[in-house]
Amino acid sequence: MDKTPDWVAVDWGTSNLRAWAMTAEGRVLDEATSDKGMGQLKPDEFEPALRELTAGWTQGPIRVIACGMVGARQGWIEAPYARVPGPPLPEGLTHAPSRPDLNVGIIPGLAQSDPADVMRGEETKVAGFLALNPDWDGTLLLPGTHPKWISVSAGEVVAFRTSLTGELFAALSGHTVLRHSVTTDGWDEDAFLAGVSEGLARPEALMNRLFAIRAESLLKGLQPPAAKARLSGLLIGTDLAGARGWWLGARVAVLGAGELLRTWTAALAAQGAAPETADATEATLAGLVEAWRRSQ
Repeated sequence: MDKTPDWVAVDWGTSNLRAWAMTAEGRVLDEATSDKGMGQLKPDEFEPALRELTAGWTQGPIRVIACGMVGARQGWIEAPYARVPGPPLPEGLTHAPSRPDLNVGIIPGLAQSDPADVMRGEETKVAGFLALNPDWDGTLLLPGTHPKWISVSAGEVVAFRTSLTGELFAALSGHTVLRHSVTTDGWDEDAFLAGVSEGLARPEALMNRLFAIRAESLLKGLQPPAAKARLSGLLIGTDLAGARGWWLGARVAVLGAGELLRTWTAALAAQGAAPETADATEATLAGLVEAWRRSQ
């Protein structure tokens, strides 16, 4: 690293921790990752985990801006939710308890009263996306374990909705009778898109169509790549059916990476949408930089 960082940006999720050594202008000097996510740490273990990951970056006092599950009730310290509608980055940070040479400010999550919903970490992605795309209005889709549809207008989060789609896929494919049919690294794109169309057209039939994957594996020779892809398609299609008003006829951008970005974009495109795409990590980092600038 060519110089001591002015501050450290941190994205601390349930499973992983990622940190960037930053200049005051928002340039990345170095980065590091760890598997010490919030889910395996007690409150007094967060500071040692962060110091271990960033050892060597600085020997003096340092400022840290963090987002994600580090601010959850089970995290380092709870960062109270800000309410929507409102800006993705509300005023003020929650300061985590630490030794004096470490100044950690945690970005608050967002909460919605009716219907009840919450987010932590995604608000920073939204802020970063809007910083990179000024005056952008429409719907942001953040696929993942808990996909989020987020309506943004005039630089504010208007409303959002979260589903269990990704978590359901993991549970069904790993802990139900479907595991015997979908255990594979293969993929059948045609089966995926057919599943999306079926889930979108008949969301009320989801429970029956899920079991039919197993039955067709036994009776009709449905192969694991097709079974796995159909399962994913049915769940995503059902999610699309519930969120129809959020994407149909709307400007949509999908923030993600890898297969998640590709599958959700393909599902939307198959329904006639024209989703834009953005890298989720770049959006997170841009959001952390925006939070740093506002805290000065």
